[in-house]
Amino acid sequence: MNWLDRTDLLLGAEGIKKLQSKHVLVVGLGGVGAYAAEMLCRAGIGKMTIVDGDVVELTNINRQLPATHSNLGKSKAEILANRFMDINPEMELEVVHEYLRDERMIEILEPPYDYVVDCIDTLAPKVFLIYHSLNRGLKIVSSMGAGGKMNPELIKASDISQSYHCKLARMLRKRLSKLGIKTGFQVVFSPEEVSESAIRLEEGTNKKSTVGTISYMPPAFGCHMAAVVLGDLLA
Repeated sequence: MNWLDRTDLLLGAEGIKKLQSKHVLVVGLGGVGAYAAEMLCRAGIGKMTIVDGDVVELTNINRQLPATHSNLGKSKAEILANRFMDINPEMELEVVHEYLRDERMIEILEPPYDYVVDCIDTLAPKVFLIYHSLNRGLKIVSSMGAGGKMNPELIKASDISQSYHCKLARMLRKRLSKLGIKTGFQVVFSPEEVSESAIRLEEGTNKKSTVGTISYMPPAFGCHMAAVVLGDLLA
């Protein structure tokens, strides 16, 4: 029996064949991105490029797919590459273990991807990836903030112009508006209010604050992102 038998039953042979012909880029393999990438892998995507320069840290364990005590200090990209090839040995997989910045990001976007999945959690490179993806005519879905959220029933997928009550989405809209982009790509977000008690201000670091997270919310965001990608590719 084929491992995609249950998917075939749902999508049909043509749907399977369509997904096997697609190439998806996933940038950021943290709490959201790793799950988005795995759902695409298990759906039968034929080719995937995964990008992340980070290693597993202790504080990742509460929510991130590659994060276990035995994987501390190991590359998230490499861990997931081994996992994905164990799921689907026939998938073409390109692994980029680095943080994308400036010209390097433009280089990564050169192949003709069928979809770009943005799971970067830092604003500047996030803006850069979205801007250059859209300039190249690439379809892209972008994850907004899952931190501080508890209710998965409030997760939504919409055009960026329709996002609301999300701090990251607001900052993203502001930055992209200055670049002439106000619409044209999907975001996954939640309008759920974030309690001030879930935010800890940090001292002496580049990161101004840390937001609390629960185990299931980033994965739920990742699953929503995979659903957006698969729905569009099968349409």
